[in-house]
Amino acid sequence: MKRLFWSILTVFAVLIAVAVGAGMYMLRYSLSPEEEREDTARYFRQLTEQHPEVVPWLDSLRACEGLRDTFVLMPSGERHHAYFIRRTPGQPVAIVLHGWRDSAIKFMYIGRIYHQQLGYNVLLPDLHAHGLSEGEVIGMGWKERHDVLHWMTVAAQLFQSDEFVVHGVSMGAATAMNVSGLPMPKEVRTVRFVEDCGYTSVWDEFSYELREEFHLPAFPLMYTTSLLCRLRNGWSFGEASSLRQVEKCRWPMLFIHGDNDHFVPSWMVHPLYEAKPGRKSLWTPHGTQHAMAYGDYTEEYIRQVRAFMQQQTCRPLHEKSAQKVKLPLK
Repeated sequence: MKRLFWSILTVFAVLIAVAVGAGMYMLRYSLSPEEEREDTARYFRQLTEQHPEVVPWLDSLRACEGLRDTFVLMPSGERHHAYFIRRTPGQPVAIVLHGWRDSAIKFMYIGRIYHQQLGYNVLLPDLHAHGLSEGEVIGMGWKERHDVLHWMTVAAQLFQSDEFVVHGVSMGAATAMNVSGLPMPKEVRTVRFVEDCGYTSVWDEFSYELREEFHLPAFPLMYTTSLLCRLRNGWSFGEASSLRQVEKCRWPMLFIHGDNDHFVPSWMVHPLYEAKPGRKSLWTPHGTQHAMAYGDYTEEYIRQVRAFMQQQTCRPLHEKSAQKVKLPLK
């Protein structure tokens, strides 16, 4: 009997060790930053190779020194980095949010829409643990939501504007949706959101990838990894829910999601769209894979964004309490 007890206990301990080890591996695999994340020249090459249409615009910015960058000191003590492009003081500001293990540089094609086509000022931050921003663990758009609020305060001072759009792609889209459910800083009078192929929650996205890429069920690995993320990083996969944030959003939102997306599955856009109260628009470009809506339908993408921005000046469904944020430029 004693031997059976110790055998069962040993098996149980081995299973726990395996589950914890696998959870640690999954956590490193999914939340570790890109190793060469500070290689800005590489990102610029990738941008111009994938989107050659931005080259004349970038050349004109370089000629007049219109593309600048800055660092800000976050409340955490980390220094975060962003590129910015001035158009006209007092004009609206577009904050463009990049994807997972990417860089603000690679999403300047979105910035070009707002700067060149719509006459907006533009801010493109490197999110936490990306590009030139400090950080050791990617937050999948959940921890970063508060960083974006600080960037909005910085942008309000930088561009002398209180009118914003927050436009994100993939993880950047999840970040935008996570921001949308928060009280806005007092400097923000009006804001719109554009989410391009974002996920409903980190749990949904990771469990989908676990099944599709590794042919593994959610139990037990998702549970142990989410618990480890809670213990190490202060948040869990289920907590990081864009769906719940969108339910609280009272500002207009444009949803974009290709109907052939197998990375962030296309079905995710529909519960997100249904959950969003108030003013909203949905565009599902046919045949488009993950984050390829602009590349597949460039002119239509611009038209959709322009039409959404030119709608009547927006106000929230009801006023929310504002929060004051002070963030010095460095």
